[in-house]
Amino acid sequence: MKALIYGGGAVGLGMASCLLSSGEEVDIIAREGTVSALRKDGLLRTGIFGSVEFGAEEFGAVASSDELLQGGRRRVQDGDSHIEGDPGYDYILISTKSFGSATAAADLSSRPEILAPAGKIVLFQNGWGNAEIFNEHFPRDKIYSARVITGFKMTAKNAVEVTVHADSIHLGSLFGSDLGPMAPLAGAICRGGIPAQVVPDVGKDLWAKILYNCALNPLGAIFGVPYGVLGENPSSREMMELVIKEIFSVMEAAGNETHWSTPEEYTAVFYERLLPPTAGHESSTLQDIRAGKPTEIEALSGAVVRLGEEAGVPTPVNWALYKMVKFMEGRSRNRSGG
Repeated sequence: MKALIYGGGAVGLGMASCLLSSGEEVDIIAREGTVSALRKDGLLRTGIFGSVEFGAEEFGAVASSDELLQGGRRRVQDGDSHIEGDPGYDYILISTKSFGSATAAADLSSRPEILAPAGKIVLFQNGWGNAEIFNEHFPRDKIYSARVITGFKMTAKNAVEVTVHADSIHLGSLFGSDLGPMAPLAGAICRGGIPAQVVPDVGKDLWAKILYNCALNPLGAIFGVPYGVLGENPSSREMMELVIKEIFSVMEAAGNETHWSTPEEYTAVFYERLLPPTAGHESSTLQDIRAGKPTEIEALSGAVVRLGEEAGVPTPVNWALYKMVKFMEGRSRNRSGG
């Protein structure tokens, strides 16, 4: 299996570690600082699934698709040609932030030789709307989605820690495509140490994650607290429950569904089973704001607001939280010069 990890953040390096552990051929496109660290010190994964380490010679790391095609792939370094008879990658795992989807899709579509004729693109991203962005550049049967509720944290530019694991990684199609091509990838991830499986209803999983993220991420960022504090306070609980109700209304109006039929049913599971294991976790939105980085709020609360507008469903609570996070994001980026 030849796999390209497009995006060298925590999730991307976590997936790279799994595929390398299972003996697959892996190349990574990442930021220059990450590439330098990977080339110098290799890749390290620690955390709840144990520690694995790979030398820099065991994978390729480049800062752009141009560099990849100019000889950055590991098999080129090993002496094999990527020009003559090289069919491209079997899988491209997209692990950029959701706001990078349009750039990644355009980049890859402008270099069709990167993806093998039978190759698949798998989106390891948060939020809703990423698959539609890629579908503007690729056929639907090329695009698959992954639901990830395993917690990955960067401890260095070349190191990632698995901090929490709520369920196996789910792989599937939002477009009803053949799920057969996902089985080898799921198997490789499993052999690499993190549970993964192919599912027929990944859309339900993605909406479940949107419910969870939209209830917790904006409020966690606005108040600067971990998830557990939000679950303990009556005022924040009331706001989260209103967020959940709005999302159910939008989801149903847009013709989508999740694993629970009512907001009340989901809310009970949310408080009893989903929130407690991650009570000490701080949202990625809060972490991004602290670091002066752009957040993924557009693909979370922003997506709910946009879908609500299209369906004629009001979303005042999600709208207010979305606008507050956008204000905080703008201020933090201005301070950091981003």
